[in-house]
Order: sequence, then structure tokens, then C-alpha cells
Amino acid sequence: MNEVKEALRNIEQNYRLFLQQQFTFIGALQRTRENAHDMIRPVASVGQVQSYMDHHCNNSTDRRILNMFLNICNDLSKLCHKLETVHSGNNVTNGILERCKLLLSHSNDLSTIRAKYPHDVVNHLSCDEAKNHYGGVVSLIPIVLDCMKEWVTHTEKLPRHVLYNTSGGSAISEKRARQDAPARAAISQTPPSVHPEVQTSTSNKDGVQAQGSMHVRKKNLNDTENHSGKLKGPWKPPGRHA
Repeated sequence: MNEVKEALRNIEQNYRLFLQQQFTFIGALQRTRENAHDMIRPVASVGQVQSYMDHHCNNSTDRRILNMFLNICNDLSKLCHKLETVHSGNNVTNGILERCKLLLSHSNDLSTIRAKYPHDVVNHLSCDEAKNHYGGVVSLIPIVLDCMKEWVTHTEKLPRHVLYNTSGGSAISEKRARQDAPARAAISQTPPSVHPEVQTSTSNKDGVQAQGSMHVRKKNLNDTENHSGKLKGPWKPPGRHA
């Protein structure tokens, strides 16, 4: 999900740069429409903009701004496919994604869509331009961005077990790993157990060693007493001795 948010922020940043050049974009569309002798119908699809750039664009400035618009649309389309790998889908989020993919389709008719407040892209057009020519194409990107933000909001409210990480693995395994972690920690902290026979053998060995030590001390004491008796002999009162 963090990767999705980062990608969305990058697209928004590029769009803000594009938005500062909206008049350049409208001028490029106007000139390429004239070159294509296509001044009656509105600019109503991404494919139409692509065709103008590929076949009717005569200067680098117009090509740059048209290409910028198409690149943002392409990035949004890629992000739509990425969102499908992050979330397993429910009715709300799937509906949002389907709308985004439809809007970004090269053949989809954009002539009737309009970005509403707080977006003011349509307000920067004249009444004729907004109604008859460019109102739909300038509304495309802000509407899709709003839809993707709505997707993120809905997805973050869902239980984590219905999410998938962006590498394609299931978050269920991650949840199970987190649940098993305390058990693994408890096992690692438990001192190694000793087999009952080993404990008994150790106890018996200690007892034998203790008894042997007592026997040695007692023997040494007796030997000392005997040795002392041989050196001094029994006590006798002073005087003549037979």
C-alpha cells in the first residue's frame, strides 16, 4: 500500500506541473486541431490527443505538453493495474477501478465529463471552449486522481486479511507469521529440557561423589589419630616407671 501511495503522490506532483501549463496545453490542442482540419468535434478521447501529437504536431513545445498529458494518463493506467494486485477486490473498490480504466481508455468519450469543485480547470476555459471543445479532456486527470484517492480510502478501512502485498504474496501468510511469532519467541526463551534418565544419572553420580568424599575424610581422620598414637604413646604419671 505504501508503494501505491508513493506512486500516487508522484503522479499528483507531475499533474501540478502540468496544471501550471494548461494554457499551453489548450494552445497545442488548438493548433494541432487546425492542422488536422478537425475544428468541429470536441477533443473527446485520449486516443484523439495521441493522434494529434503523432500526425499533426509541428513544434517541440506543443509536442512536449501533449506528451506530458499522455504520460500522466499512461502512469495512471499502470497504477490501476497495480491496484488490482494490492487488493483482492470488493464491489466498491472494483467499481472504482473499472471507472478509472474506462476513463483512461484511448477510445472512451470524455466529452460529457466535467471536474467539479474544488477543481477549477474548467473555469479557466472560455464558455465555448469548456462546453464545446476541451471541458472533458482537461477534466480527465483530476477526476481519475480523485477516484484513486477514494480507492485508497476504502481499501484502508478494510480488514488486512483481504489485502495482498505488491509483490503478489498473500498477506494471510504475513498475518499467520505475526500470530506464530510469540510462540516461537516462547520456545526460544525456554531453557533446554534434560531427559529424566540423564537427571537421575546426574543425581546418582553426585550422591556417589558425596559419599566417596565423606569416606575419604573419615579415613584420613582415623589415619591421623593412629599416627599420633604411635608417636606419643599412652600418657603416664610422672615418677618411676616399671
